[in-house]
Amino acid sequence: MLAGEPYIADEPEIIADLDHAAQLMERFNSSPATDSRGRLAALRELLGELGEGTWIRPPFHCDYGWQIRIGPRGFVNYNAVFLDVAPITIGADVQIGPNAQLLTPTHPVEAEPRRNKWEAAKPITIGDNVWLGAGAIVLAGITVGENTVVGAGAVVTRDLPPNVVAVGNPARPVRQLD
Repeated sequence: MLAGEPYIADEPEIIADLDHAAQLMERFNSSPATDSRGRLAALRELLGELGEGTWIRPPFHCDYGWQIRIGPRGFVNYNAVFLDVAPITIGADVQIGPNAQLLTPTHPVEAEPRRNKWEAAKPITIGDNVWLGAGAIVLAGITVGENTVVGAGAVVTRDLPPNVVAVGNPARPVRQLD
């Protein structure tokens, strides 16, 4: 799974990791708004790294959690979905809008391997000071360069350089930032 090689997702170890993450997400997502310490504890147990001053608003959904690393001073808004079959690395000061999706899994285009439940994954890297707008989708294997702004609803299908505004489906740079 971590090496990006094809695998079948119903192995007992994988199922156990999914179940553990589901329990921690339930604890985080159902905790009262007044229990910020409890929420933070659940996130710290769920995620591979949660930087100082970073906050995630529930509900939050992921596959495993332990493959997600988020730098300091970030913010993830409501209904984020981070499918972390491969590592997801998010830099410092990143802002992620509601309903954003970071999707590392891939599936074969050929019918037979897909029918046999084969899948793989590629890592996602989000640079420092990136802003992903509401509903943005970042696909497997993508790197978004530092200081880049991804517009609401954009679908990022290829790497984005630093210091640009990118919009559309597929997302494309439309403006250079200073």
